[in-house]
Amino acid sequence: MDKELGKRKAAEEAATYVEDGMTLGLGTGSTAAHFIDILRDRIAGGWVLRGVPTSEETKRLAVAAGVEIIAPDETTVLDLAVDGADEADPNLNLVKGGGGALLREKIVAAAAKRFIVIADKTKRVAHLGAFPLPVEIDAFAWPLTVARIREALAIHGFAAPGLTLRGGPGARAATDGGNYIVDCALGRIDAPAALNDALCALPGVIETGLFCAMADMAIFGDETGVTVERA
Repeated sequence: MDKELGKRKAAEEAATYVEDGMTLGLGTGSTAAHFIDILRDRIAGGWVLRGVPTSEETKRLAVAAGVEIIAPDETTVLDLAVDGADEADPNLNLVKGGGGALLREKIVAAAAKRFIVIADKTKRVAHLGAFPLPVEIDAFAWPLTVARIREALAIHGFAAPGLTLRGGPGARAATDGGNYIVDCALGRIDAPAALNDALCALPGVIETGLFCAMADMAIFGDETGVTVERA
């Protein structure tokens, strides 16, 4: 399958939900980059679109496309957020964070009136977990946090998870916010909401890449077209 063409078709379908004057939450990653590129033509045609980017790379792409970047305040209304996903299950629970922007992506998705996920069709899975779960953690005393993550995973049935630190001493931080990420190879996640709650309750854990019951719609593309699924 031509994954890039699938991403592009999904992004084109998502763009049909964009209206002139909207304020958009702009996701991070290769699929979101297709969506931002499509906005360029709308803006060139006279549309005014404002955006809240979820990473510095997304900000760069959005500025180049002509999106007006805003710093949101308490009165800001995000009409629509569009972002990719590393995995999406039949209930539209997601694993996100492969691009290292999971915290900002979750903030924006939760604040938006509508959240649309776009991906190529290989990201549609029966169960989450084949893609390693990103967990964003604070840099302070990070080995202690990793130990607590390992304990929590064991309680939830993951006896020997593979944990890999992204960022860390001697390397640049894994996120734009200066945090580290622990990628957890779990194999299969049967109760994503419960696992998210357990990990987020740990001191030192900032956020997980489990986006449960957040997406209003998912658009999956391949060479032949798109499939749209609604929550």
